[in-house]
Amino acid sequence: MAHGGGSKAIVAALAANLAIAVLKFLAYLLTLSSSMLAESIHSLADSGNQLLLLLGGKRAKRQASAEHPFGYGRERYVYAFLVSIILFSVGGVFALYEAYSKWQHPHAMDAQWAWVPLAVLVGSILLEGNSFRTAIKESNHTRGSKSWAQFIRTAKAPELPAVLLEDSAALLGLIFALFGVSMTIATGNGHWDAVGTALIGVLLVCVAVILAVETKSLLLGESATEEDVRAIEQALLGPGVSRIIHLKTLHLGPEELLVAAKIAVDKSETGAQIAAAIDDAEKRVRAAVPIARVIYLEPDIYSATADIQP
Repeated sequence: MAHGGGSKAIVAALAANLAIAVLKFLAYLLTLSSSMLAESIHSLADSGNQLLLLLGGKRAKRQASAEHPFGYGRERYVYAFLVSIILFSVGGVFALYEAYSKWQHPHAMDAQWAWVPLAVLVGSILLEGNSFRTAIKESNHTRGSKSWAQFIRTAKAPELPAVLLEDSAALLGLIFALFGVSMTIATGNGHWDAVGTALIGVLLVCVAVILAVETKSLLLGESATEEDVRAIEQALLGPGVSRIIHLKTLHLGPEELLVAAKIAVDKSETGAQIAAAIDDAEKRVRAAVPIARVIYLEPDIYSATADIQP
């Protein structure tokens, strides 16, 4: 089962967010709309997040060392967790603060530049939509028959869920900003701008919390997917291996899986025969699940009364 990192989706999101951030900030300078300021900071934070995801992917490729014998695959999880923190603090909390400030000191927009934020927001929706489409296309390569919620909860590569959540939040945020700006222009009441900004802030905080919870689980260490576990169990059984006494798996990174199992062998077999059976079992497991790169198999004589996991 593939666990791609979705670099194409990350690069597409980065390019879109950098362009959008500049346009939104220019619109803010012309109109002093808090929704546009919140959205420009949101896009800037997203750009930083995509750079972090790319950096995490690069650092995770480093070779294992004596200090880190299992490699650096989990760096991708660390950087994805940093993304959730930035999205929460720089994006969500800033937007909520800006909404509070604007609610306390509302002002109407300059009629001369009222069209600018509308044009920028509509253009941004088109750019973000293209980025979101790329993320969906990349995710479909590994999503299979899972729903989108299941994919985000079970994906072992954090980049695609992060980009999907960011892009969906960006699109909803743009709609909220469009609502706030449009109502402010139509009514001349700056409180609507504050409402749009507050909606953006709440949205970003919610997305950040979801991403943090999912990434925390990956950082703590998740087992293989049910599909991979079944494939490993089937592959272990074969000549010289009559039973799996117990099996444990752990993701060392999105594309690296540790497999540890106690297997039952015949007590009449010689050491050489047991060693050959273990080697063959490892080959079968790697053929069935290519990401199972670290395998430890412990031979034992099976006894129903002594089947106790350590």
